[in-house]
Amino acid sequence: MPYPAIARVLERLRERIAAEGDVGRFAQTYRAPGLWLDPHGPVDAQAVTPDRFFLGRIEAILRQPSQPLVVNPDGPGEWSRYAVAYNLFVRAAAAWDHDGDGVIAAKPRADGWRETGTFLKAITLLPFIRSLGCNAVHLLPITAIGRDGNKGNLGSPFAIRDPYALDENQSEPALGLGAEAEFAAFVEVAHHLGLRVVVEFVFRTAAKDAAWAGEHPEWFYWIREEIRDREPGETSEEVYGAPLFTRDELEKIYRQVGTGVYEDLLPPHASYRRMFLPPPTADTVRLVGGRWRGVSRDPHTGEMVLVRIPGAFCDWTPDSDQPPWSDVTYLRLYDDTDANGADFNYIAYNTVRMYDRRLARAENAVGPLWDRIVEVIPHYQRAYGIDGVMIDMGHALPQELKQRMVARARGVNPDFALWAEDFQLRQSSRREGYNVCLGPFMQTVRDPAGLATWLGELATKGTPVPFMATPENHNTPRAVRWPGGRDFALYAMTVGAFLPGIPYIHGGLELAETHPINTGFDFAAEEQAALPPEALPLFSAAAYDWTRRATLVDALRRMLKARLPYQRAVTEASGNALRPLTPDNERVIAFERVLEGGARLAVLCNSDMANAQSVRVPLATEQEALEDILTGDRFAARDGFATLALAPAQVAAFRLNTE
Repeated sequence: MPYPAIARVLERLRERIAAEGDVGRFAQTYRAPGLWLDPHGPVDAQAVTPDRFFLGRIEAILRQPSQPLVVNPDGPGEWSRYAVAYNLFVRAAAAWDHDGDGVIAAKPRADGWRETGTFLKAITLLPFIRSLGCNAVHLLPITAIGRDGNKGNLGSPFAIRDPYALDENQSEPALGLGAEAEFAAFVEVAHHLGLRVVVEFVFRTAAKDAAWAGEHPEWFYWIREEIRDREPGETSEEVYGAPLFTRDELEKIYRQVGTGVYEDLLPPHASYRRMFLPPPTADTVRLVGGRWRGVSRDPHTGEMVLVRIPGAFCDWTPDSDQPPWSDVTYLRLYDDTDANGADFNYIAYNTVRMYDRRLARAENAVGPLWDRIVEVIPHYQRAYGIDGVMIDMGHALPQELKQRMVARARGVNPDFALWAEDFQLRQSSRREGYNVCLGPFMQTVRDPAGLATWLGELATKGTPVPFMATPENHNTPRAVRWPGGRDFALYAMTVGAFLPGIPYIHGGLELAETHPINTGFDFAAEEQAALPPEALPLFSAAAYDWTRRATLVDALRRMLKARLPYQRAVTEASGNALRPLTPDNERVIAFERVLEGGARLAVLCNSDMANAQSVRVPLATEQEALEDILTGDRFAARDGFATLALAPAQVAAFRLNTE
């Protein structure tokens, strides 16, 4: 078998089945959703025996002919331009209430099988993901999670204890192979099905109990142990939190940062800076009750004091009132003192994001830490064969560090893809080697007037990198919670599919999931209060409703299949490849994409989620019969105009051939 990791999993499953005998054959204490058994079959959960279920599903997948991976020879990682991505949060998407008791258990069952998601269970989801029309899977962080201050009953995958180790909660104790073996098999199965694998990594922060801190305390910031964290609504400068600034100071900071030249940026107040002490030496650092503690000399008093690693906080904007985060801290990418003796030993906007020029010098870089970060991606390339990475807050990393990371990853695999969590579509992203950025579509698509304006900008300027054409991600409300519900979610996905971005299905959207993963942004204060970490899948055990009948699965399949013949043209990012049209109804957004040979694809979008809209739009064609490629419906055109009625939230697309 050409897949050694899969072979190891299959061997282990067969060993377990042989040991179980007839007792295991008739055990019926484990249920699995129907879509995990057959992507096109009934959705109802079915009783199975775990070993036979996983063995049968993997063997069935391997009986299918191997499918090619998406390619594009235009440049390194440019296969991303033709990606149709599925965002897979393994822990939640591959979770299920297998024993039917109404609870997703955070710990393994007595028989060693988990109800939370694992890589083994995620393998059974891959045929379903492929059936949607996807050719890439983007995984939220899968690395080992810290425990100090972690939230919920599982902790955040963004609180990374060790970027070189995988989260063991994503493996099945019953199988006994570990997360590394299961993930290797996951990648092999994905590649067999023609799915590229992109993994998200965090390089700017780490868990407060990160494994690195014991050996290299100088890679972290430290404050006096007795200083407590700021509570919500508290404004005292005697407790730890984001540094506080006066109104005049904030105005100065915004002016300075607005220039893009980070010279002599305004530092936090002296009272804040004095909280931070030099890193302790490694011989004094101990894990005490699961928290790192060390001993440092106070440079002001000369006394030896107990120190701790402080939590991170929202680093921009500088007037954010968020309390410090309990589970992550910022890595100390630059040493605290430059050649002129300026003290930068503190966490603030000018040391962890808008790096002050006096700090961000080559001689101040914490070289061994940078070396360790640079080798993370190559480790996953060599060990597992991943095809790309999504870099969390990549735009906030030092440019020199990013350049080294890109060069090193592309040295291992010249076609390796780099995706960025950046709402801006910048020329600098292209220069830095990124192939895809998050972009503004996710929020812009909710505002018809803003969307029309943005399309005009795309038509004149183009976009340096494709954006993620999705109405939601793991930090936002679910798309079906916006006005229009499922109609809006499908509308947004369809509009985005014909723009110069990549269709991006955030896992659960296709199932019409209503519950958010996290409350990162676009949530009102009362919504955030009603959704504590215990109620959010980013932090606690949860599962999607795989048996829901009213979903978007079939609609997304049809839309993405209809888009496929036009994929090359609609992903073209230059300005002259997209032309706004001028309908006579402001509720209808209309544009056309230029196809090969001069043909065009006209796309009409009814942004009204509640009402049908009639529209007359110039299409500059002599065709008298137009067929909607999405539905097959036919419409008449006369004198170069099309007049039609669009249902609420309907998107129609017509191929206009050259005469």
